[in-house]
Amino acid sequence: MDKKELALKRHEQWKGKIEVISRAEITNRDELSVAYTPGVAEPCLEIQKNVDLSYKYTRRGNLVAVITDGTAVLGLGDIGPEAGMPVMEGKCALFKTFADIDAFPICIRSKDVDEIVKTVSLISGSFGGINLEDISAPRCVEIERKLKEVCDIPVFHDDQHGTAVVVLAALLNALKLTERKIENSKIVINGAGSAGMAIGRLLVSRGAGDVIMCDKQGVLYDNMPGMNDEQRKIAAVTNKNMVKGQLADALIGADVFIGVSAPGVLKPEMVSAMSPGPVIFAMANPVPEIMPDEAKAAGARIIGTGRSDYPNQINNVLAFPGIFKGALAVRASDINEDMKIAAAEAIAGIITDDELNDENIIADVFDKRIVDHVAKAVAEAAIASGVARS
Repeated sequence: MDKKELALKRHEQWKGKIEVISRAEITNRDELSVAYTPGVAEPCLEIQKNVDLSYKYTRRGNLVAVITDGTAVLGLGDIGPEAGMPVMEGKCALFKTFADIDAFPICIRSKDVDEIVKTVSLISGSFGGINLEDISAPRCVEIERKLKEVCDIPVFHDDQHGTAVVVLAALLNALKLTERKIENSKIVINGAGSAGMAIGRLLVSRGAGDVIMCDKQGVLYDNMPGMNDEQRKIAAVTNKNMVKGQLADALIGADVFIGVSAPGVLKPEMVSAMSPGPVIFAMANPVPEIMPDEAKAAGARIIGTGRSDYPNQINNVLAFPGIFKGALAVRASDINEDMKIAAAEAIAGIITDDELNDENIIADVFDKRIVDHVAKAVAEAAIASGVARS
Protein backbone atom coordinates (compact mmCIF):
# COMPACT_ATOMS: atom_id res chain seq x y z
CA MET A 1 0.00 0.00 0.00
CA ASP A 2 1.52 3.34 -1.05
CA LYS A 3 1.19 6.57 0.95
CA LYS A 4 -1.78 7.82 -1.07
CA GLU A 5 -3.73 4.61 -0.48
CA LEU A 6 -2.74 4.58 3.17
CA ALA A 7 -3.86 8.20 3.64
CA LEU A 8 -7.29 7.44 2.16
CA LYS A 9 -7.66 4.35 4.33
CA ARG A 10 -6.65 6.18 7.51
CA HIS A 11 -8.98 9.11 6.82
CA GLU A 12 -11.84 6.66 6.29
CA GLN A 13 -11.00 4.96 9.59
CA TRP A 14 -10.61 8.22 11.50
CA LYS A 15 -13.77 9.82 10.08
CA GLY A 16 -12.18 13.14 10.95
CA LYS A 17 -8.93 13.96 12.76
CA ILE A 18 -10.47 15.95 15.60
CA GLU A 19 -13.37 15.56 18.02
CA VAL A 20 -15.01 17.47 20.87
CA ILE A 21 -14.29 16.19 24.37
CA SER A 22 -16.24 17.45 27.38
CA ARG A 23 -14.11 19.00 30.13
CA ALA A 24 -17.10 18.90 32.51
CA GLU A 25 -18.21 15.78 34.34
CA ILE A 26 -21.93 15.22 33.72
CA THR A 27 -22.78 11.91 35.35
CA ASN A 28 -25.61 12.89 37.73
CA ARG A 29 -28.25 15.56 38.24
CA ASP A 30 -26.07 17.76 40.46
CA GLU A 31 -23.30 17.88 37.87
CA LEU A 32 -25.87 18.54 35.15
CA SER A 33 -27.36 21.45 37.08
CA VAL A 34 -23.92 23.07 37.48
CA ALA A 35 -22.66 22.55 33.94
CA TYR A 36 -26.00 23.36 32.34
CA THR A 37 -29.28 24.75 33.59
CA PRO A 38 -29.84 26.33 36.06
CA GLY A 39 -26.20 26.87 37.14
CA VAL A 40 -24.91 27.95 33.74
CA ALA A 41 -26.94 31.16 34.00
CA GLU A 42 -24.43 32.59 36.48
CA PRO A 43 -21.42 32.79 34.15
CA CYS A 44 -23.77 33.98 31.39
CA LEU A 45 -24.87 36.93 33.53
CA GLU A 46 -21.29 37.75 34.50
CA ILE A 47 -20.20 37.76 30.85
CA GLN A 48 -23.19 39.96 29.99
CA LYS A 49 -21.78 42.58 32.38
CA ASN A 50 -18.22 42.24 31.08
CA VAL A 51 -17.54 40.45 27.80
CA ASP A 52 -13.89 39.99 28.73
CA LEU A 53 -15.02 37.46 31.33
CA SER A 54 -15.73 35.10 28.41
CA TYR A 55 -12.02 34.31 28.66
CA LYS A 56 -12.45 33.35 32.32
CA TYR A 57 -15.65 31.33 32.18
CA THR A 58 -15.43 29.66 28.73
CA ARG A 59 -12.88 27.90 26.56
CA ARG A 60 -12.53 30.98 24.35
CA GLY A 61 -9.02 31.78 25.57
CA ASN A 62 -7.67 28.51 24.19
CA LEU A 63 -9.77 28.22 21.05
CA VAL A 64 -8.62 29.12 17.54
CA ALA A 65 -10.73 29.18 14.38
CA VAL A 66 -8.97 27.71 11.33
CA ILE A 67 -10.58 29.47 8.36
CA THR A 68 -10.43 28.66 4.65
CA ASP A 69 -12.40 29.23 1.47
CA GLY A 70 -10.68 26.31 -0.23
CA THR A 71 -9.08 28.39 -2.98
CA ALA A 72 -5.40 27.52 -2.43
CA VAL A 73 -5.32 24.15 -0.70
CA LEU A 74 -1.76 22.84 -0.44
CA GLY A 75 -0.57 22.32 -4.02
CA LEU A 76 -4.07 21.42 -5.20
CA GLY A 77 -5.35 24.92 -5.92
CA ASP A 78 -9.01 25.96 -5.85
CA ILE A 79 -10.73 22.71 -4.85
CA GLY A 80 -13.52 24.21 -2.74
CA PRO A 81 -14.16 24.58 0.99
CA GLU A 82 -15.43 21.06 1.64
CA ALA A 83 -12.44 19.53 -0.16
CA GLY A 84 -10.19 21.68 2.00
CA MET A 85 -11.70 20.26 5.20
CA PRO A 86 -9.16 17.41 5.64
CA VAL A 87 -6.33 19.97 5.61
CA MET A 88 -8.13 22.23 8.09
CA GLU A 89 -8.76 19.27 10.38
CA GLY A 90 -5.09 18.41 10.07
CA LYS A 91 -4.12 21.95 11.07
CA CYS A 92 -6.41 21.70 14.11
CA ALA A 93 -4.78 18.39 15.03
CA LEU A 94 -1.36 20.07 14.86
CA PHE A 95 -2.54 22.89 17.14
CA LYS A 96 -3.68 20.33 19.72
CA THR A 97 -0.69 17.99 19.37
CA PHE A 98 2.04 20.59 19.53
CA ALA A 99 0.57 23.35 21.72
CA ASP A 100 -2.51 21.85 23.43
CA ILE A 101 -4.62 24.54 21.74
CA ASP A 102 -8.16 23.63 20.75
CA ALA A 103 -8.86 24.58 17.14
CA PHE A 104 -11.95 24.26 14.98
CA PRO A 105 -12.11 24.09 11.16
CA ILE A 106 -14.46 26.54 9.45
CA CYS A 107 -14.76 26.26 5.66
CA ILE A 108 -16.61 29.17 4.05
CA ARG A 109 -18.58 28.86 0.81
CA SER A 110 -17.58 32.19 -0.62
CA LYS A 111 -14.72 33.75 -2.58
CA ASP A 112 -15.93 37.27 -1.89
CA VAL A 113 -13.49 39.15 0.34
CA ASP A 114 -16.13 41.17 2.16
CA GLU A 115 -18.40 38.16 2.71
CA ILE A 116 -15.54 36.20 4.24
CA VAL A 117 -14.51 39.14 6.43
CA LYS A 118 -18.10 39.63 7.59
CA THR A 119 -18.55 35.92 8.35
CA VAL A 120 -15.35 35.65 10.37
CA SER A 121 -15.91 38.89 12.24
CA LEU A 122 -19.43 37.81 13.25
CA ILE A 123 -18.18 34.57 14.83
CA SER A 124 -14.95 35.97 16.29
CA GLY A 125 -16.47 36.37 19.75
CA SER A 126 -16.31 32.61 20.16
CA PHE A 127 -12.56 32.43 19.67
CA GLY A 128 -9.28 33.70 21.10
CA GLY A 129 -7.57 33.80 17.70
CA ILE A 130 -8.10 33.38 13.96
CA ASN A 131 -5.79 31.31 11.75
CA LEU A 132 -6.38 31.93 8.03
CA GLU A 133 -5.37 29.02 5.83
CA ASP A 134 -5.12 28.14 2.14
CA ILE A 135 -6.76 31.28 0.76
CA SER A 136 -5.52 32.40 -2.65
CA ALA A 137 -3.37 35.49 -3.19
CA PRO A 138 -3.70 38.41 -3.28
CA ARG A 139 -7.16 38.05 -1.65
CA CYS A 140 -5.62 36.48 1.46
CA VAL A 141 -3.65 39.65 2.15
CA GLU A 142 -6.74 41.84 1.85
CA ILE A 143 -8.84 39.48 3.97
CA GLU A 144 -6.25 39.48 6.74
CA ARG A 145 -5.84 43.26 6.64
CA LYS A 146 -9.60 43.88 6.84
CA LEU A 147 -10.08 41.34 9.63
CA LYS A 148 -7.33 42.97 11.66
CA GLU A 149 -9.25 46.24 11.38
CA VAL A 150 -12.54 44.81 12.71
CA CYS A 151 -11.48 42.02 15.11
CA ASP A 152 -10.05 42.50 18.59
CA ILE A 153 -8.31 39.10 18.58
CA PRO A 154 -5.16 37.99 16.72
CA VAL A 155 -5.60 37.25 13.01
CA PHE A 156 -2.72 35.29 11.46
CA HIS A 157 -2.39 33.94 7.93
CA ASP A 158 0.00 31.07 8.46
CA ASP A 159 0.81 30.56 4.78
CA GLN A 160 2.28 34.07 4.82
CA HIS A 161 3.63 34.72 8.28
CA GLY A 162 4.37 31.22 9.56
CA THR A 163 6.51 30.69 6.48
CA ALA A 164 8.22 34.06 6.95
CA VAL A 165 9.02 33.37 10.61
CA VAL A 166 10.62 29.98 9.93
CA VAL A 167 12.56 31.32 6.94
CA LEU A 168 13.95 34.13 9.10
CA ALA A 169 14.87 31.66 11.84
CA ALA A 170 16.73 29.40 9.41
CA LEU A 171 18.36 32.38 7.72
CA LEU A 172 19.71 33.81 10.98
CA ASN A 173 21.50 30.55 11.68
CA ALA A 174 22.68 30.13 8.08
CA LEU A 175 24.13 33.64 8.10
CA LYS A 176 25.87 32.95 11.41
CA LEU A 177 27.50 29.83 9.95
CA THR A 178 28.63 31.62 6.80
CA GLU A 179 29.86 34.63 8.81
CA ARG A 180 27.50 37.04 7.12
CA LYS A 181 25.34 39.81 8.60
CA ILE A 182 21.74 40.27 7.53
CA GLU A 183 22.35 44.00 7.20
CA ASN A 184 25.06 43.44 4.58
CA SER A 185 23.72 40.39 2.72
CA LYS A 186 22.15 40.45 -0.71
CA ILE A 187 18.99 38.36 -0.47
CA VAL A 188 16.92 37.37 -3.54
CA ILE A 189 13.37 36.10 -3.06
CA ASN A 190 11.77 34.35 -6.03
CA GLY A 191 7.97 34.30 -5.87
CA ALA A 192 6.13 37.53 -5.14
CA GLY A 193 2.93 35.91 -3.91
CA SER A 194 1.62 36.18 -0.38
CA ALA A 195 4.37 34.04 1.21
CA GLY A 196 7.20 35.68 -0.71
CA MET A 197 6.01 39.18 0.13
CA ALA A 198 5.56 38.28 3.80
CA ILE A 199 9.12 36.93 3.89
CA GLY A 200 10.37 40.13 2.26
CA ARG A 201 8.53 42.36 4.72
CA LEU A 202 9.75 40.42 7.75
CA LEU A 203 13.36 40.41 6.56
CA VAL A 204 13.22 44.16 6.01
CA SER A 205 11.70 44.59 9.50
CA ARG A 206 14.58 42.53 10.94
CA GLY A 207 17.12 44.82 9.30
CA ALA A 208 17.93 43.14 5.97
CA GLY A 209 19.80 45.71 3.93
CA ASP A 210 19.36 44.41 0.39
CA VAL A 211 16.28 42.36 -0.49
CA ILE A 212 15.28 41.83 -4.12
CA MET A 213 11.88 40.38 -5.04
CA CYS A 214 11.41 38.44 -8.29
CA ASP A 215 8.32 37.01 -9.95
CA LYS A 216 7.35 35.54 -13.30
CA GLN A 217 7.66 38.96 -14.91
CA GLY A 218 11.17 39.42 -13.54
CA VAL A 219 12.76 41.60 -10.87
CA LEU A 220 10.32 43.89 -9.04
CA TYR A 221 11.36 47.52 -8.71
CA ASP A 222 9.64 50.68 -7.50
CA ASN A 223 6.94 51.92 -9.90
CA MET A 224 7.35 48.90 -12.18
CA PRO A 225 4.26 48.57 -14.43
CA GLY A 226 1.98 45.54 -14.14
CA MET A 227 2.29 44.89 -10.40
CA ASN A 228 -0.69 44.39 -8.09
CA ASP A 229 -1.20 46.65 -5.06
CA GLU A 230 0.66 44.39 -2.63
CA GLN A 231 3.60 43.98 -5.00
CA ARG A 232 3.80 47.75 -5.38
CA LYS A 233 4.07 48.09 -1.61
CA ILE A 234 6.88 45.56 -1.27
CA ALA A 235 8.71 46.93 -4.32
CA ALA A 236 8.76 50.36 -2.66
CA VAL A 237 10.82 49.06 0.30
CA THR A 238 13.09 46.54 -1.48
CA ASN A 239 15.56 46.50 -4.40
CA LYS A 240 17.36 49.60 -3.19
CA ASN A 241 19.73 49.54 -6.19
CA MET A 242 16.84 49.33 -8.71
CA VAL A 243 18.11 46.12 -10.30
CA LYS A 244 16.11 45.19 -13.41
CA GLY A 245 15.90 42.06 -15.52
CA GLN A 246 15.23 38.43 -14.65
CA LEU A 247 16.08 36.12 -11.74
CA ALA A 248 19.51 35.35 -13.19
CA ASP A 249 20.36 39.06 -13.20
CA ALA A 250 19.28 39.53 -9.58
CA LEU A 251 21.34 36.55 -8.40
CA ILE A 252 24.70 37.84 -9.60
CA GLY A 253 26.77 38.22 -6.43
CA ALA A 254 23.82 37.38 -4.16
CA ASP A 255 24.44 35.74 -0.78
CA VAL A 256 21.01 34.15 -0.33
CA PHE A 257 18.30 32.68 -2.57
CA ILE A 258 14.84 32.12 -1.09
CA GLY A 259 12.37 30.34 -3.34
CA VAL A 260 8.61 30.16 -2.85
CA SER A 261 7.87 29.72 -6.50
CA ALA A 262 8.06 26.79 -8.92
CA PRO A 263 10.07 23.62 -9.57
CA GLY A 264 13.36 23.86 -11.41
CA VAL A 265 13.52 27.65 -11.87
CA LEU A 266 16.92 27.98 -10.16
CA LYS A 267 19.59 26.70 -12.54
CA PRO A 268 23.06 25.53 -11.46
CA GLU A 269 24.72 28.34 -13.42
CA MET A 270 22.67 30.87 -11.43
CA VAL A 271 23.97 29.39 -8.16
CA SER A 272 27.52 29.54 -9.50
CA ALA A 273 27.04 33.26 -10.24
CA MET A 274 26.19 34.01 -6.60
CA SER A 275 28.75 34.94 -3.97
CA PRO A 276 31.01 32.09 -2.77
CA GLY A 277 29.24 29.52 -0.59
CA PRO A 278 25.73 30.95 -0.88
CA VAL A 279 22.63 29.99 1.13
CA ILE A 280 19.84 28.35 -0.90
CA PHE A 281 16.32 27.92 0.50
CA ALA A 282 14.41 26.17 -2.31
CA MET A 283 10.96 25.68 -0.83
CA ALA A 284 8.66 24.87 -3.76
CA ASN A 285 6.84 21.65 -2.88
CA PRO A 286 7.02 18.81 -3.62
CA VAL A 287 9.71 19.63 -6.21
CA PRO A 288 12.01 22.49 -5.16
CA GLU A 289 13.43 25.26 -7.34
CA ILE A 290 16.65 23.25 -7.47
CA MET A 291 17.42 19.83 -6.04
CA PRO A 292 19.90 19.92 -3.14
CA ASP A 293 22.55 17.80 -4.90
CA GLU A 294 22.48 20.13 -7.91
CA ALA A 295 22.75 23.20 -5.69
CA LYS A 296 25.65 21.69 -3.76
CA ALA A 297 27.49 20.75 -6.97
CA ALA A 298 27.05 24.34 -8.21
CA GLY A 299 28.73 25.73 -5.10
CA ALA A 300 25.97 26.22 -2.54
CA ARG A 301 27.08 25.76 1.05
CA ILE A 302 23.80 25.62 2.99
CA ILE A 303 20.59 24.28 1.45
CA GLY A 304 17.10 24.18 2.94
CA THR A 305 13.85 22.90 1.44
CA GLY A 306 10.27 22.31 2.50
CA ARG A 307 10.75 18.56 2.32
CA SER A 308 11.21 16.16 5.22
CA ASP A 309 13.55 13.85 3.28
CA TYR A 310 16.38 16.42 3.14
CA PRO A 311 18.24 18.24 5.94
CA ASN A 312 17.11 21.72 7.02
CA GLN A 313 13.36 21.36 6.50
CA ILE A 314 11.69 24.77 6.67
CA ASN A 315 8.32 23.87 8.16
CA ASN A 316 5.56 26.15 9.49
CA VAL A 317 4.86 23.72 12.33
CA LEU A 318 7.93 25.19 14.01
CA ALA A 319 6.19 28.55 14.28
CA PHE A 320 2.41 28.76 14.52
CA PRO A 321 1.75 26.58 17.61
CA GLY A 322 4.12 28.59 19.79
CA ILE A 323 3.08 31.92 18.28
CA PHE A 324 -0.57 31.30 19.07
CA LYS A 325 0.19 29.85 22.51
CA GLY A 326 2.13 32.99 23.42
CA ALA A 327 -0.48 35.33 21.97
CA LEU A 328 -3.34 33.54 23.74
CA ALA A 329 -1.45 33.46 27.06
CA VAL A 330 -1.45 37.27 27.27
CA ARG A 331 -4.72 37.78 25.37
CA ALA A 332 -2.91 39.70 22.65
CA SER A 333 -5.09 41.79 20.35
CA ASP A 334 -2.71 41.27 17.43
CA ILE A 335 0.27 39.25 16.24
CA ASN A 336 2.60 42.04 15.15
CA GLU A 337 6.04 42.24 13.55
CA ASP A 338 7.82 42.36 16.93
CA MET A 339 6.13 39.11 17.94
CA LYS A 340 7.04 37.42 14.65
CA ILE A 341 10.66 38.47 14.93
CA ALA A 342 10.74 37.27 18.55
CA ALA A 343 9.35 33.91 17.39
CA ALA A 344 11.98 33.61 14.65
CA GLU A 345 14.83 34.45 17.01
CA ALA A 346 13.50 31.96 19.56
CA ILE A 347 13.33 29.19 16.94
CA ALA A 348 16.84 30.02 15.74
CA GLY A 349 18.11 29.98 19.33
CA ILE A 350 16.98 26.41 19.90
CA ILE A 351 20.04 25.25 17.94
CA THR A 352 23.11 25.85 20.09
CA ASP A 353 26.45 26.88 18.61
CA ASP A 354 27.75 23.35 19.26
CA GLU A 355 24.83 21.83 17.35
CA LEU A 356 24.90 24.29 14.46
CA ASN A 357 26.26 22.96 11.18
CA ASP A 358 25.51 23.12 7.45
CA GLU A 359 22.90 20.37 7.71
CA ASN A 360 21.43 21.47 11.05
CA ILE A 361 20.38 25.12 10.93
CA ILE A 362 16.80 24.65 12.09
CA ALA A 363 15.22 22.53 14.82
CA ASP A 364 13.20 19.40 14.14
CA VAL A 365 9.44 19.90 14.38
CA PHE A 366 9.25 17.26 17.12
CA ASP A 367 11.77 19.03 19.35
CA LYS A 368 9.75 19.43 22.55
CA ARG A 369 11.60 22.63 23.53
CA ILE A 370 10.23 24.70 20.67
CA VAL A 371 6.62 25.55 21.51
CA ASP A 372 7.15 26.83 25.04
CA HIS A 373 10.36 28.63 24.06
CA VAL A 374 8.57 30.42 21.22
CA ALA A 375 5.45 31.09 23.30
CA LYS A 376 7.49 32.78 26.03
CA ALA A 377 9.31 35.01 23.54
CA VAL A 378 6.07 35.93 21.75
CA ALA A 379 4.24 36.73 25.00
CA GLU A 380 7.12 38.96 26.13
CA ALA A 381 7.15 40.75 22.77
CA ALA A 382 3.37 41.26 22.96
CA ILE A 383 3.73 42.86 26.38
CA ALA A 384 6.66 45.04 25.28
CA SER A 385 4.84 46.20 22.13
CA GLY A 386 1.62 47.04 23.97
CA VAL A 387 -0.80 44.50 22.46
CA ALA A 388 -1.09 42.25 25.52
CA ARG A 389 -4.27 42.56 27.60
CA SER A 390 -3.51 40.25 30.55
